[in-house]
Amino acid sequence: MKTPREILFQRHQTAESKLDTVRCEVLSAEFVRGGRRVADTASLPSLLWRELVWPCRRIWTGLAAAWIFILAVNFSIEDKSEIVAQKSSTPEMIMTWQQQERVLAELIGPNEARAAVSPKPFSPRPSSERFFETLVV
Repeated sequence: MKTPREILFQRHQTAESKLDTVRCEVLSAEFVRGGRRVADTASLPSLLWRELVWPCRRIWTGLAAAWIFILAVNFSIEDKSEIVAQKSSTPEMIMTWQQQERVLAELIGPNEARAAVSPKPFSPRPSSERFFETLVV
């Protein structure tokens, strides 16, 4: 008794040669010169558009909107900071800054380097000596 697989294989064995011819026709039309697809330079932009941009158009749109927003915020902040800097260079502002620097210098103290307490050098000892040292101290 034949298995269902053997019955189906016999029934479709004649279609194998037809499928091989169709496969050869498709591959010869699609691929040329050693297995590489030949693309004209004129079709390259449309190929890039279809393969890279079109499937992810929502993501690209979101990125473009984010960059436009970032650039708009950057230009709006930059313009205001230049105007404020030009207006704030009055003599009263300069005197205020100098006074603040003096107060800060008084609070901080002199710029001399303060002598820091030098840490004890680390010297590894046997654990029995460390135990004795902790009991003595």
